[in-house]
Amino acid sequence: MLLDQINQPGDMKHLTTEELERLSQEIRTFLIEKLSVTGGHLSSNLGIVELTVALHYLYNSPVDKFIFDVGHQSYVHKILTGRKDRFDTLRKHNGMSGFIKRNESVHDVWEAGHSSTSLSAAMGMALARDLKGESNKVIAVIGDGAMTGGMALEAMNHIGHEKKDLMVVLNDNEMSIAPNVGAIHNYLSRIRSDKNYKKAKNELEGLLKKIPSIGGTLAKTAEKVKDSLKYMVVSGVLFEELGFNYIGPVDGHNLPLLLETFRQADKVKGPVLVHVITRKGKGYEPAELDSHTWHGASSYKIESGQMVKAVGHPMYTEIFGNALMELAEQDKRILAVTPAMPGGSGLLKFAAKFPDRMIDVGIAEEHAATMCAAVALEGLKPVFAVYSTFLQRAYDQTLHDICRMNLNVIFAIDRAGFVGADGETHHGVYDIAFLRHIPNIVIMMPKDENELRNMMYTAVQYNDGPIAIRYPRVNARGVEIDERMSALPIGKWETVIDSPSPKAAILAVGPMLELAEMAAEQLKREGIPTRVINARFIKPLDEAMLLQLAKENMPIVTVEEASERGGFGSAVLEFYSERNIWDMKVKNMGVPDYFVEHGSVKEQRAEVGLDAEHIAAEVRNLMPKHRQRA
Repeated sequence: MLLDQINQPGDMKHLTTEELERLSQEIRTFLIEKLSVTGGHLSSNLGIVELTVALHYLYNSPVDKFIFDVGHQSYVHKILTGRKDRFDTLRKHNGMSGFIKRNESVHDVWEAGHSSTSLSAAMGMALARDLKGESNKVIAVIGDGAMTGGMALEAMNHIGHEKKDLMVVLNDNEMSIAPNVGAIHNYLSRIRSDKNYKKAKNELEGLLKKIPSIGGTLAKTAEKVKDSLKYMVVSGVLFEELGFNYIGPVDGHNLPLLLETFRQADKVKGPVLVHVITRKGKGYEPAELDSHTWHGASSYKIESGQMVKAVGHPMYTEIFGNALMELAEQDKRILAVTPAMPGGSGLLKFAAKFPDRMIDVGIAEEHAATMCAAVALEGLKPVFAVYSTFLQRAYDQTLHDICRMNLNVIFAIDRAGFVGADGETHHGVYDIAFLRHIPNIVIMMPKDENELRNMMYTAVQYNDGPIAIRYPRVNARGVEIDERMSALPIGKWETVIDSPSPKAAILAVGPMLELAEMAAEQLKREGIPTRVINARFIKPLDEAMLLQLAKENMPIVTVEEASERGGFGSAVLEFYSERNIWDMKVKNMGVPDYFVEHGSVKEQRAEVGLDAEHIAAEVRNLMPKHRQRA
C-alpha cells in the first residue's frame, strides 16, 4: 500500500497524480476502518481527503502554515504527518486528540475547537512573517458554515484591506456543482489568475487615463463594463469586493484540477480565496446520505453503517427537547434559538413541529444572544439553546444586551461539565464562573431529568429577568417523571439525605449529587452521618440554609463539575466572608486550574478527584479526629 510508505509529507512529493489519487482512496479506507472502532468526526474528514493531499503535496509544512478552522477535519492531515499509527488511540484518554494539537506535531501550528478563527490566525501569521522578512505560505482552510461567524467576516475585511499574501481555501460541502457553471467558473478563474492578463488590464487602464479629455471618461466606462460583467457572471463577487482574488468553484474531489488550481493561486499577488466544493462523507454511503449523524459518530459496523451505542437512559439533551415541545404547545410565546446546533441541542423534533418558532442563526452566537434580547423586549420567550463552551463566545452580549436590561431570556446551557472525547476546547466547566458575577441572572442545575423539566417550567413562568439552566452531556438517571411540570421556588435548595445529628454537609450541584449520595452512604457506614444538599440554585444561593449551616457550625464540602476558581464553591465562601462568618470550615471541590484533556467523562472526573471516594475523603479531613491523626 502507498499509505504504508507515507510517514511525513515529504514522502509523497515524488508520487504521480495517479498515485496521489490511489493514496486518497487508501486514506478513505483507513479512516472508515479506524473510526468504526474509535468513533470520531467521520463525514467531514472523508470530504477533505483530496484537498489535504493536494496541499501537502504542493506545499512544505510546517514551514508553510496550514491553519484548519475548528480542527475536527484534520484527520487526513494527521495521517500524512506521521500519526497514522496512533489512530487506535483517537480521542481516548492520553491518546491522540480529535483536533489540531500543537504538542502532538510541529505540523499543527494552530489550535481551535471553536469555528471561524482560522482567518484571524492566518492574518496574524502573515503579518508576523512579513515583519520577520520571511517568505513562507500561509493557508487557512475554512468551511462554509464557519463563514457565517462574524469573526471570519471581520478577518476577511482586515485581510482585504491589508492585501497580505495568503490563501483562504473555502471548503464548501453544502453546494452541488452544476457542470456548466463549474466550467465557466474554472475558465474565469484561469483568466483572473493569469499575471499577464492582470498586467495587460492594468496597463490598458493606465493608458486610457493618460488620453487628454476623453481618457478619464473611457476609463470609467471600461470600469463600469468590467464591474457589470463581474456582477453578472462571477459568484465570488462578495470576496472580490472584500479585496480577495476569487478562484472557483472547483471540484474538491478532482485531484488534478485541485493541483492546477492551487498552482494558479500561487501566481496571484495578495489575498486569494479558492472556493472548493466537497461532499461530506465522500466514499462511504451511510455518511454521504446522512452527514449530520456521521459528523461526530460513535463506533459503527462498516457494512451496515449501524452505530454501536451504549444502552441507557435518554440523554439530558433529549429530555430538554421533549419538554420544550410540551411547553411550546401550551405557550405560544416560546421560540427556540440555536447557533447551528439544532441536532446537537435536541431541537430537531421541535423544528419539525414548530418550524416558524425554530430559529437557526448559523455559527453566530453573538448575534443569537442579542437577537434573543430584542425578541424578549417584544414580549416573547426566547430559549437560547447553546453548548456551554459556545456560550463563551457571546459573553459581552449576555452581559450588555440581556442581563443589563434584565430581559426574560432563557439560557438552555447544554454540555455543562466534562464532555469526554471532545476534550478541553469543548468542556462546559467555565460558564458558572463567567455568568454568576453578572447582575440579574438566575442560574440553576438539575439533579435529574424530572428536575430539569420542572426547571424549564420555572424558567418559562419566571418574568423577572434572564434565567439559565445548565445540564450535562450524560445519560439521565432514569427517575420517575411527574405527570405535570411544576415551578420551583427561586433560590431554594433541597436536603436529600439527613440524620438527627449530621457531622458535615455536602453541597452538590447537578450530577455531582449522585456522587455525594454515594459518598454519604460510605461515610454513614464509618459512623460519620452526613447531610447531602441538592444546591440546585447556583445563583441566588439559599441564604437561609447557609445561615442554618453556620448556626450548626457544620463543616461543608461543595462539589461541582465546573471551575473551582470563581464557581459555586467560591460563591459559598464569598457569602460567609461578606457576613464576617470566619469560623466555617468549607472545602471546595471542582475542576482545578488547568485544561483537562480528552478521554471519557469518568476518566476526567477521576483525574480531578470528582468521585465518591474523594468526596468522602474530603469530609473525613474536616473531622477533628482525622486532622489530629494526620
